[in-house]
Amino acid sequence: MENIDEPLPIDTRLLRYFIAVADELSFSRAAQRLHLSQPPLSYAIKQLEENLGVQLLRRSSRKVELTAAGAALHREARFLLQRNNELRELVAHIDAGLKGRLKMGFVGSMMYRGLPTMVARCRSRYPDLDIAITEMNSAELIDMVLHGGLDLGFVHANPLPAELSSARVVAEPFVLCTPADHPIAQAQRPELASLTKEKFVFFARNASPSYYQLLLAICQEAGLIPKIAYEVRHWLSVVSMVSQGMGVAIVPACMATCGLPNTVFLPFPHTPRSETLCIWRRSDTSQVLQNIRTLILEYYG
Repeated sequence: MENIDEPLPIDTRLLRYFIAVADELSFSRAAQRLHLSQPPLSYAIKQLEENLGVQLLRRSSRKVELTAAGAALHREARFLLQRNNELRELVAHIDAGLKGRLKMGFVGSMMYRGLPTMVARCRSRYPDLDIAITEMNSAELIDMVLHGGLDLGFVHANPLPAELSSARVVAEPFVLCTPADHPIAQAQRPELASLTKEKFVFFARNASPSYYQLLLAICQEAGLIPKIAYEVRHWLSVVSMVSQGMGVAIVPACMATCGLPNTVFLPFPHTPRSETLCIWRRSDTSQVLQNIRTLILEYYG
């Protein structure tokens, strides 16, 4: 139930009228400044005093003076109007998706798929938007986006819950990664079937079961049953182990730009491609998310 004794909010129009009178210490000069006649201005000040329950001005036939309460309000009124305008602007910007906070997650390979440039473009387009980014594996990202811990994520292609929407942002071939001194490194079109005795470094099954199965399918397509000696959770770790001579690996083509020494990246014939999805909650209709999602799809389109 509404409390009838609760004071009404201060009308910003009345504050502007009061500031003019307090500045001029004259109703007639204030009325001229505001382009009003004097009676409506006097009535407005009376309304403000009644609303606040205090006398703001002492009036006589010769002069107008501020009371102690009036002087205090005069000091604060401009600040209150400024904050009111700032609040209106803030709310309008949030509604338009220009302000706020967006939490974004990514798998490590996105660092070699244009993520830094894309994030810089988002921050340039929306300088007042706070964008926080976090690296996780695909399974963790899907769970975080699903339960609201992240607003959107970049994941390796995986089965997704019905509550999530997605758009493919990257599709690229896989390549064979070997140490630079490996005999097959000199081949222009290596045959995976010749690597039956090699130790393979695989993307971990528990980090992305679908990627693990995809790599197995590529090997089987080539007539190879790989010796999986190591499973790791990040593509950069896969290439690092190859760089140290610990085995060979099948990796997305973007990893050729990672800059690790003692590595060679060789194309080979195969059908499946490495796909990355941008995912978000279907129920999230915020303007911030829509703006960033549009920019992402433009960038990767």
